[in-house]
Amino acid sequence: MNPLHVGIAGAGLAGRSLAWRLLRAGCRVSLFGARQRGALDTASMTAAAMLSPLAELAVSDEAVFALGRRSMALWPRWIDELAEGGSAPVYFRQQGTLVVAHAPDQSSLDHFSRLLHHKLPATCQAQVQKLDAAALAAKEPALAGRFNGGLFLESEGQLANDQWMAALALEIDRLGGAWHEGRAVERVEEGCIVCADGTHVVDVAVDARGVGSQAQWPASNPLRGVRGEVLRVECPGVDLQRPVRLMHPRYALYVAPRPGHQFVVGATELESEDTGPVTLRSMLELGSALYSLHPAFGEARILRLSAALRPALDDHRPAVALQGGVWHINGLYRHGYLCAPALVDELAHRLLGIGRTEAT
Repeated sequence: MNPLHVGIAGAGLAGRSLAWRLLRAGCRVSLFGARQRGALDTASMTAAAMLSPLAELAVSDEAVFALGRRSMALWPRWIDELAEGGSAPVYFRQQGTLVVAHAPDQSSLDHFSRLLHHKLPATCQAQVQKLDAAALAAKEPALAGRFNGGLFLESEGQLANDQWMAALALEIDRLGGAWHEGRAVERVEEGCIVCADGTHVVDVAVDARGVGSQAQWPASNPLRGVRGEVLRVECPGVDLQRPVRLMHPRYALYVAPRPGHQFVVGATELESEDTGPVTLRSMLELGSALYSLHPAFGEARILRLSAALRPALDDHRPAVALQGGVWHINGLYRHGYLCAPALVDELAHRLLGIGRTEAT
């Protein structure tokens, strides 16, 4: 019997991860990406890849929280499985997240804490721990003397999204996936992927194009792009062990450490589908908030500024759906790396009856 041939439109986080899982299961996969595999101006690359089901519950709902918890169980296994193919290790840490606020913004931190305790299931309440200044300094010595206290969110994590995406590309090649780079998809139909150069016939078609799927998404729950901007810096003068969120009345800065004293910094979330470069205002806000976290960041070297559109639905929940004979995975919004493994695992299960071993 010939292996199932799956065509996937979109080579971002969801499409690339799904291609890898299906190739491991013995499928034949054709992957179509509008950009080259190393492009940096994508939603998958414009992210801090913070794995924060607890923190994100404050701005999401129980559905995203459940997906995040399932994904947290999948990430370590997936990273180990990816390494089996001989790819370079992917930076992954699960040492919790700190949430802090300067004294004038303490009310924002208090509100965040109350919101979390209100929304968290009773079985998860103990994972949110209040820290005084001494306990905060013990957790994160670089912040000693800078804050009166904060919150520690246990078991949250992060990974290096650039390393993950690069390793997936190598493994897809090794497993024999057919990768059509720089091939914009015009539409996805049952049993085929339609590009400018012709129609590619497949057994199963999957649309994972993010904002590029707008024209084929149902109007009852419209798909839109939400602009996100990220700053990447290098600063040998600061050594953080885990991601830090800095509360502020207007935005919440997050700083995710990476190897080599690099840091991914983000905060902006704009209801705009503008795809232009990062604005001066956003740069100043990100930089000044980062400097307020630790003054040594004033000497940080800016490595990259990037902006991209994150696909969002009106209910802000990611979705896996079968519509008109085409499978869709979309709406990952700001929760891409948090929810992608659970969503991809669910879709692989529906296609082949594999995965979802952590669902119970």
